[in-house]
Formats: sequence, C-alpha cells, structure tokens
Amino acid sequence: MKPSIIIRDETAADIAAIHDVTIAAFQSMEFSHHTEQFIIAELRAAGAMAVSLVAERDGQVIGHIAFSLVTVSDGSLGWYGLGPVSVLPEYQRQGIGKALVEEGLARLRALGAQGCCLVGHPEYYVKFGFRNIPQLAYEGVPPEYFFVLPLGDRVPQGTVTFHEAFLADSPQRHDS
Repeated sequence: MKPSIIIRDETAADIAAIHDVTIAAFQSMEFSHHTEQFIIAELRAAGAMAVSLVAERDGQVIGHIAFSLVTVSDGSLGWYGLGPVSVLPEYQRQGIGKALVEEGLARLRALGAQGCCLVGHPEYYVKFGFRNIPQLAYEGVPPEYFFVLPLGDRVPQGTVTFHEAFLADSPQRHDS
C-alpha cells in the first residue's frame, strides 16, 4: 500500500522545499525557461498567491501549485491564473499533479472565482474542463496552449494579463 498524499496550504516552513521541487520538476522540460522558482518567489513576495498548495508524502513536500489573480482587458473580475504546478520527477504520473489541480480549483470555487486560465500542455488540462476559447487570449502564446475554465456564468472577452511576477527571470531582493 502506497503512503497517502496530503494536499494542504503552503506554510512558511515549506518555502525552501517548494523552491527545490519547482527546480527539479522543470529541469528537463524543454519548453521551460527555468524561471518558475523565481515566479513563485515573486508571487509570494507580492502577496499575489490567492491559493498556494503543497502535496506532502511521509512529511516531504513533493508537489506545489499556485493560483494568482489575472487581469482581463474587458474588466471582468474574479479570474485566476493557474501555475506554476510542480511535482518531483520521481512522483510524476502518479496523480499528484491532478490532485493539486482539483483541490486548487475547489478552493477557487470556494472563493467565488469566476474562472481560471493557464498556459499549458494541450493534452493535459482538458481533462479538468479547461478549453481553448477564442474570445479570450493571452498575447504571445499560441492559442492551442492557452486554456480557460469558466467557473461562473460568463466568459470574458479580450486578453488576459498574468501578474508581473510571471516576467521574473532571476531572484529579486525585497527589503522589509
């Protein structure tokens, strides 16, 4: 019997482990610019993570997911961006990423979110209900990689802008 996975809120004690998990998860991914750990640090420093969850097994953080508010050009409110999502390579393809996404979406619904969007692999996110919606776009990304999941009764029209942390390409200093 495999040990169970616990999905829980991030704590301050998890920060270093999340950093390490994120680096390891994206290390061999060709599409990555290998800045995901900096994005998470910037989102955290800006207080921009609306939901930040870890997957834990036997007391070890083995996965992480972040959700942050996005801006929609038509003024729609309550939309979030999913990402980054990371699972240690040795635990990938075991349903941990799926569990993180499902719990994160449940948390967004509880917050009254109107929807969620992401840039991701075309074959992975459709199983959660994400789809390409032509009236909502993310500039600079081919439409087949930009996915939207409406959680409310309407889909905005226009372009999505993720938090400026997604432009992070190196660690930043934040003075208290």
